[in-house]
Amino acid sequence: MKHELLARPAASVAQLTLAAGETVTCEVGAMIAMTSGFAVETTTRKKGGGGGIMKGLKRMLAGENLFLNHFTATAPDQTLIIGPGLLGDVMHHRLAGGTLVVQGSSWLASDPGIDIDASWQGFGKALFSGESMFWVKCSGAGNLFLSSFGVIDAVAVDGEYVVDTGHIVAFEDTLDFKITKASKSLVGSFLGGEGFVCRFQGQGSLFCQSHNPPSFGKLLGPKLKPR
Repeated sequence: MKHELLARPAASVAQLTLAAGETVTCEVGAMIAMTSGFAVETTTRKKGGGGGIMKGLKRMLAGENLFLNHFTATAPDQTLIIGPGLLGDVMHHRLAGGTLVVQGSSWLASDPGIDIDASWQGFGKALFSGESMFWVKCSGAGNLFLSSFGVIDAVAVDGEYVVDTGHIVAFEDTLDFKITKASKSLVGSFLGGEGFVCRFQGQGSLFCQSHNPPSFGKLLGPKLKPR
């Protein structure tokens, strides 16, 4: 499979070119346009039969859809254009046997060799980070496409790194994080507008987004006229 990322970083989409017999698994609703030589299958299972209804329900808890769409090229050089629901960036990441933990709704598409599951992050982390208690866990080997709200910034963490809650797109499972105050003083953390932050520790890749939907919604909501 060949890929090209278009219109980065403000309104990104991914253009995928598949050879005959190749398959890509996408989030439901991600397809924008495609050539006519595709067979499309919608199922709760990964391509080849792994998973099932229980794994689909776990994905829902992480903010993804119950179903998966599998696009299989039935002819050479078939093109599929996919994109996220929110304006922002799309990134390509090559998994080589490791695991990437992804925030809900940021998984866009992947090869059939990548397993899409859900990972429990704990009640305390969910409560204070403002995120779901479940995250999407992508493991295996192959191409992985993620989306964000705003620009994606890749950080190679070696030791410790701090990210504002709501700005995490994904991180390797070699990293762990805990929720802490932005400063030593709890009052100062909230008066400064930062509140709680995610303090990552370990060694691995971390991907952050420049904006986050909850903050955008709080700014936009009061400006909308009631129907």
